[in-house]
Amino acid sequence: MMFFANVNFLSIFVAAIAAWLFGAIYYTALAKPWVEAQGKTIEECKAGMEGKSKFVLFVPYALAFVAAFIMAWVLFGILVHLKTFSLRAGLISAAFVWFGFVLTTMTVNNAFTIRKPMLTVIDSLHWLGGLLIIGAIVGAWGM
Repeated sequence: MMFFANVNFLSIFVAAIAAWLFGAIYYTALAKPWVEAQGKTIEECKAGMEGKSKFVLFVPYALAFVAAFIMAWVLFGILVHLKTFSLRAGLISAAFVWFGFVLTTMTVNNAFTIRKPMLTVIDSLHWLGGLLIIGAIVGAWGM
């Protein structure tokens, strides 16, 4: 089991920060189409945030960072088990993880909740970008 022995937590932390920042930039750039893909308007989203505490508004950002950190830690573990650390191995592993687990679960979840296909496209491409960033950093940095 890989808990703490020989784990490069600095690479994991840096990868998580980079992926989190990518998400911030990505969703800032795609805010309007993302909101429309949810079947909402910007005004409806703003109205939904009114009266919420700063803590409640902060929680999704914190969860996004924790998710990126866990993804980086798990991808590091996958590379440990593959016994290979390189930029190429990190990118390939990230792409396989995205295709096999992230894209598939998002597609099923959004299909059953009758979400617009564009929401799956926008959200899944965010996770692809984030995972590729994580894979590149963790893979290239190594143990």
